[in-house]
Amino acid sequence: MVLVEKKPGVPAHTRQEFSAKQSAYCLLIPIINEGKRILRELERAKEVGVEQLCDIILCDGGSTDGSMEPERLKALGVNTLLVKQDTGKQGAQLRMGIDFALERGYEGVVTIDGNNKDSIESVPLFLEKLQQGYDLVQGSRFIRGGKAVNTPPSRYLAVRLIHAPVISLAAGQWFTDTTNAYRAYSRCYLSHPQVKPLRDIFMGYELLAYLSIRATQLGLRACEVPVERAYPKHEPTPTKIKGVQGNMNLLKILFAALAGAYNPEK
Repeated sequence: MVLVEKKPGVPAHTRQEFSAKQSAYCLLIPIINEGKRILRELERAKEVGVEQLCDIILCDGGSTDGSMEPERLKALGVNTLLVKQDTGKQGAQLRMGIDFALERGYEGVVTIDGNNKDSIESVPLFLEKLQQGYDLVQGSRFIRGGKAVNTPPSRYLAVRLIHAPVISLAAGQWFTDTTNAYRAYSRCYLSHPQVKPLRDIFMGYELLAYLSIRATQLGLRACEVPVERAYPKHEPTPTKIKGVQGNMNLLKILFAALAGAYNPEK
């Protein structure tokens, strides 16, 4: 395990590399205290050989539930465990993952939530689009071939009537499932001088909103691929966006992205 000190745009974190770089692409999974959900997601990935297609890198926010036991993670095909030792939430976790991916020389990254809601079996669809030269690949449960299971009505309406139209307006291209963090980004996109994702302004959900719109603004190629997102039927909804305040913050981020607040200074 190595301690990586904080640097501009990248939080201090520890790195535990279980294997050297094996693939041209990696799968970044931001997590914190997902318990059995992340373990089941990794089991599903193992069952279909995801670790043979791309390196699995966990971006942990500081889990205390025992789910990040190294030997178990290695057995499940995890390549590297990054553990944040700094401030910030999902955006900070993704920034340490993106920094690691760029440093290691991956040609692109796929991102997916670690709460076992998404069809991790769909990873090959994202890799195929990256190989075809797309820079942003958005997973969608709302296009042909996708599947939305037990989506809370409030979440469905918010995505379809507010979030997706606003993001699409800013991007200049229609997207249908813009809150979905199941995506892929090319190295060209992440390292573009007019993108600069490694900035401390991206602490929470700002980075997801920003990266949804910046690619097409710069003339890069973007598309959607069908995925499944299934919410548990008889359990609390696994989400980090909770209550009125959480949704208000998401709306603030959304309209800030629309106004260009996260664009780098020229």
